[in-house]
Amino acid sequence: MKKTLLLALAALTFASCQQNKSSETEAATTVASDSSSNVGAVAGAGDAVIAFETANYNFGKITQGEKVSYSYKFTNTGKGPLIITNAEASCGCTVPEVPKEPIKPGEDGEIKVVFNSDGKIGLQDKVITVTSNAVPSVTALHLTGEIKERQ
Repeated sequence: MKKTLLLALAALTFASCQQNKSSETEAATTVASDSSSNVGAVAGAGDAVIAFETANYNFGKITQGEKVSYSYKFTNTGKGPLIITNAEASCGCTVPEVPKEPIKPGEDGEIKVVFNSDGKIGLQDKVITVTSNAVPSVTALHLTGEIKERQ
C-alpha cells in the first residue's frame, strides 16, 4: 500500500514538472516570436531605419576586473527622425548610454557601452537590447569576449 502511494506521488510530481517545463517553453517561444515579429517589417515612407556598422563586438581576452568600453556606431538610413527610447543590457555589469536627441535621416549616432568584468570569468556574451521608433523597433547588440582569472 505504501509503495503504491509512493509511486502515485512520484508520478504526479513528474507529471507536474513536465507540465511546468512545457509552459516555460511556450512562454519562451511566445517572447521570441514577439521580439522577432518586426524582423521582416518593411519601413514606411516616414519611418526611421537604424543601421549599425556592426551588431557584434568581440573585445578579445582581458583580465578579470578590467573594464571594456565600446561605441556601437549607427546611421539613420530612413526618412524620419530616429528616437532611441531604451537600451537594456542582459547584466548589470554592462551599462549602455544612448543619444538623448533624435537622429535625423542620414545622420550618425552611437551607443556607448561599458562592461565591467569584475567577478566574471570565462566566455562572455552580453546582449544590449535597443528599443527605438525604427523598423525594426528592437535590435540586439552583442558584446563578447573571454575573461581570464587574475594571477
